[in-house]
Amino acid sequence: MTRATTVRAVLAAAVLLVSVLITLTMSPRLGLDLQGGTRMVLQAKDSATAKADRESTDRTLEVLRRRIDSLGVSEPTLTRSGEDRIIVELPDVQDPRKAAEVIGRTAQLSFHAVRGPGTEQEKGTAAGLTLPDEEGRLLALGQPRLTGAGVKDAGASFDAQQGAGWTVALDFHKDAGRDWTRLTGEAACHPAQDERRRVAIVLDDRVISSPQVAPSVGCNVGLPSGSTQITGSFGADEARDLALLIKGGALPLPVEIVEQRTVGPTLGAAAIDASARAALIGAAATALFITFVYRLFGALAATALAAYGVISYAALVALGVTLTLPGLAGFVLAIGMAVDANVLVFERAREEYAERSGRSLRSAMTAGFRNAWSAVADSNVTTLIAAGLLFFLGSGPVKGFGVTLAIGVLASMFSALVIARALTEIASRSRFVGDYRGVNGIARPGRVRTWLARRDPQLFRSPRRWLLIATVLIAVAGLGIVVRGVDLGVEFTGGRLVEYSTSRPVDVETARTVLAGAGFGDAEVTTAGAGDLSVRTGDLDNHEEHALRAALAEAGGDTTKVRDELIGPSLGDELRRNALIALAVAVLVQLAYLAVRFRWTFALASVAALVHDVILLVGAFAWLGRTVDGIFLAALLTVIGYSVNDSVVVFDRVRELWAKARRESVTTIANRAVLQTVPRTVNTGMGALFILAALAVLGGDSLEDFALALLIGICVGTYSSVMTAVPVALTLEKRAKTPPPARKRASGRTSGAGAKRRDPRDNGARV
Repeated sequence: MTRATTVRAVLAAAVLLVSVLITLTMSPRLGLDLQGGTRMVLQAKDSATAKADRESTDRTLEVLRRRIDSLGVSEPTLTRSGEDRIIVELPDVQDPRKAAEVIGRTAQLSFHAVRGPGTEQEKGTAAGLTLPDEEGRLLALGQPRLTGAGVKDAGASFDAQQGAGWTVALDFHKDAGRDWTRLTGEAACHPAQDERRRVAIVLDDRVISSPQVAPSVGCNVGLPSGSTQITGSFGADEARDLALLIKGGALPLPVEIVEQRTVGPTLGAAAIDASARAALIGAAATALFITFVYRLFGALAATALAAYGVISYAALVALGVTLTLPGLAGFVLAIGMAVDANVLVFERAREEYAERSGRSLRSAMTAGFRNAWSAVADSNVTTLIAAGLLFFLGSGPVKGFGVTLAIGVLASMFSALVIARALTEIASRSRFVGDYRGVNGIARPGRVRTWLARRDPQLFRSPRRWLLIATVLIAVAGLGIVVRGVDLGVEFTGGRLVEYSTSRPVDVETARTVLAGAGFGDAEVTTAGAGDLSVRTGDLDNHEEHALRAALAEAGGDTTKVRDELIGPSLGDELRRNALIALAVAVLVQLAYLAVRFRWTFALASVAALVHDVILLVGAFAWLGRTVDGIFLAALLTVIGYSVNDSVVVFDRVRELWAKARRESVTTIANRAVLQTVPRTVNTGMGALFILAALAVLGGDSLEDFALALLIGICVGTYSSVMTAVPVALTLEKRAKTPPPARKRASGRTSGAGAKRRDPRDNGARV
């Protein structure tokens, strides 16, 4: 083996060993649908400045969501119940009491000048606020000079140098920073050890810190905002909790926990088992397909995909990502899509083997990895850009999707470029593998490629024909959205939460089955306490609620309604707005990246295909009357990533061929590029479709809509990357004045047409 192959093999073995250890020693964090969790009902109270109405309760809910995110709890569910209640559901919480304490605190932070020592007579009078400091001595405080709303960031740290222990560092917004500098500058005008040289930091009417302004600070000079620290003999947990409370913001309304209990998973054991079986069958079918197409090298790629599954799962577990059923389904789907890089390499190796007679299998594989690198890199970089922006700009499930997507992309690249490459390089050194074409799977061109080469169809003689078809499809989808309407799920619209007590125990799976049979297929059922069932569904009138109760009575006997509440959307306005902003920024950044790496015409064409796919998928669900919910949102984000990847692969080949034949028309080049990338597109799509078909047929009702959305999205995305993106690019190129791309000079060879690459086994010596 060469040194590079040895390094790849050792690195792959080390990463796999660590991943297996993590998988065997750490348990995953499961979501509410798989494991259940803790449900808390919070009652909002009127404050001196706000009334507990629907608007202020919604603002309180968003602050609670930020706090829960800071606590490290992923995939929570928060909904408004009625006008002034909030239902909080937390999956896999280790200490529910601590979580409840942090979530429920008002966190009203204020900064005051100290007027001097206080007296008992001043407490409760209009003279000003009088509170005990950290040591119990009363301080007379002035009016609040700034509040926690002015804090830009807060973080806990351990100060070992000055012996202050755990502290909380604050960074203020610009205007609040000036107020802080003015406040500390006024305090610095008093002598050292004078009480008036102190600044009091008050949290929920309790002085948590009242430090003296340092003697080095001059009168009316003050402290800059970045150097502010709260000290107060905090422990590590206290400092972290205080930092997240300040960073999350003050609650607009005080809240009181009126109920807290454990709830069961929204999916029954039978649904989870069926989904697991479907995932295994789909993954096995994908491995068999890739082995059938590429023989031995396909089997090696399937082995690398198994390694990818272990590595990405270990990364999810190690990072504490909460796994939900759609997340796990998306993870399994990523295994099918991760085959894309291997297919790209194998198809490029087939081309090299066919075009250069006498080339060895090993050199063809080396050239395949080299030639496929730009397409693999560009497609994965665009996906990583989207994942990063979804994480940093999104919130809730959108942020979680960004993490899962980034892990999948990185693990996929490692699987293809390190593990699969090490395995194929070792195999290609065998004379037996190289001599027998039926064994290696690379020396034969493949049936799809042979058929296309023989027929040589001219697909883009009239690009406007394809654009007309795309316009008609968009019009039909838009008509469905306008005429049929989009059936938004409970996460977007809110609905009704009803709790029932049955005389006979009813498991979740049975309850879901009887409700689906009665026409309530979108109902979400959980166990709530001893023998109670909690049903969350869309808007119900009284007649429909009676029908729902009667359906449950068939399985559970006498059924009594225990609770009936109207609930708001769990994907609130702020979360939806953040998701749309994150998605829009991700598309714009991808557009800029593709314009730099390719051409502005190619970048606009890729984004046009993406918009085309989104409209068609939403329109298809509108015509089918399917619910658009959080699961659909995850599928839509997956389709967007798939669409961009497909377009990048096609345009990468257009750029490469055009640079080699600058005098040929771009239409001829585009047609040739599409025909050369079709085998990769077909084989990659088939790998994903095997898994999706298994999830749709065997996964049960819980995954049916998810699998259907992805089936439609992948078919539409595969079509649009060729028949929409390329015609748009050709139309734009007719008006563009930019010259064809320049041919890149490769190191170690000339740029002439007759230049040949040296065989890796050739040391260059000649006699």
